[in-house]
Amino acid sequence: MKHVWIILQKQWQDTWKNKAVLIQFIMFPILAAIMKNSIQMDGMPVNFFVNLFASMYVGMAPLISTSSIISEEKEKNTLRVLIMADVTPKEYLLGIGSYVFCACMFGTAVFCCLLNDVTTSKRILFFFIMAAGIIVSVLLGAAVGVGSKNQTEAVSVSVPVMMIFSFLPMLSMFNDVIAKIAKFTYSEQVRILVEALGDGKIHTVGAAVIAGNMLVFAGLFWILYRKKGLA
Repeated sequence: MKHVWIILQKQWQDTWKNKAVLIQFIMFPILAAIMKNSIQMDGMPVNFFVNLFASMYVGMAPLISTSSIISEEKEKNTLRVLIMADVTPKEYLLGIGSYVFCACMFGTAVFCCLLNDVTTSKRILFFFIMAAGIIVSVLLGAAVGVGSKNQTEAVSVSVPVMMIFSFLPMLSMFNDVIAKIAKFTYSEQVRILVEALGDGKIHTVGAAVIAGNMLVFAGLFWILYRKKGLA
């Protein structure tokens, strides 16, 4: 845990230097606040923009941040130095994953503060839903980072993957065909679950889909890690 904590602290310090990673954590919360307070339309759900941008945030920020950090440090041989300092790959990955998760949960706190007409218990449930989605996205980002030779390759893979999982929740609201496909993705189920909080409904199917996505991406990460490692 000492090694994990050191890696976590190192990443917090690097966040302020790496603007590309920092913007991932703050962009969607800021957009949600601006859109929520500047656009008002008749018939629009109370938390429309908050729910939409929260699901897009889950599909983008953890994935891009995790893949970018791992691939960059692989390219710069930082990982070799850490391994020589008796930091195991598992400790490193746990430290990076914990860092991205905590950073994204700060963004989740902003979304939670923007919610209207939601009870405290539902706000807590909102945190749990977002946390589950963030974990899935971190696993996918770790798989991309581990499977890429360098940062350029990681970006070329993570950007189209991110666009799929980030924009499917928005597109599914306007196209029935896309909605039928999107319902099998964790980001769309995050949107459905957080929207359902306002109606007091619980969708067990959504939780099952998120869990299924988590297992699939955990398996993909494990396969790539066993094949390519962190060297």
